[in-house]
Amino acid sequence: MNQRSTLIVAEAGVNHNGDLKIARSLIEAAADAGADLIKFQTFTADRLVGKQAPLAAYQLLTGESDHFEMLRRLELSRADHEHLIEICGLNGIGFFSTAFDLESVDLLVELGQTRFKVPSGEINNLPLLRHIGSFGREVILSTGMADLTEVAAALQVLESSGTPRERTTVLHCTTDYPASMGDVNLRAMTTIARELDVSVGYSDHTLGTEVSVAAVAMGATVIEKHFTLDRSYSGPDHSASL
Repeated sequence: MNQRSTLIVAEAGVNHNGDLKIARSLIEAAADAGADLIKFQTFTADRLVGKQAPLAAYQLLTGESDHFEMLRRLELSRADHEHLIEICGLNGIGFFSTAFDLESVDLLVELGQTRFKVPSGEINNLPLLRHIGSFGREVILSTGMADLTEVAAALQVLESSGTPRERTTVLHCTTDYPASMGDVNLRAMTTIARELDVSVGYSDHTLGTEVSVAAVAMGATVIEKHFTLDRSYSGPDHSASL
């Protein structure tokens, strides 16, 4: 049987806290750990949330008080992206980022990114899916709280926009930070593969690594795992990261 290697994505996300020194240390740590890619997030707060948008419950627990201002603090400029891409090259690890809006997609394309990540919260964002699909590149699609019908619809939008299904990998994902073992349900990953005839992987929000190992044993071709340098750092995602 032919077996594909598993792409390991070290999800730095916004755990750089808006500090390029921390971002550089995250890149070095991911490279030392042997990850294939380190992933950040590309957005501007103005295009992502309203100024009165409430914080999620897990974000409130980290001491945040204003969703908009939190995101403003975590934005990466074009120059920041260029710097991080350079540091990734020096450390022998691929740069990757999630775009949350059309302009951010275009920025990443201009910077040479060759694949896209659709985060769980954007799986029903049709303009974003159509724009990403129009490039015909590899796509990693997280499912979060979507049901099977919604995942199928997203795949159809990508396909009709120009991205063949064989270029998309769907990540089973439990939208909880951290995710409990009782809510993981890895068999959903195999159901997605069987019902939608698509490559699958797992976006792991659990605190350990056991579920990622099990997902690979069950056929995951991509593993995405949030990580941090210190789980006690301030910021919305550190406490739920590896």
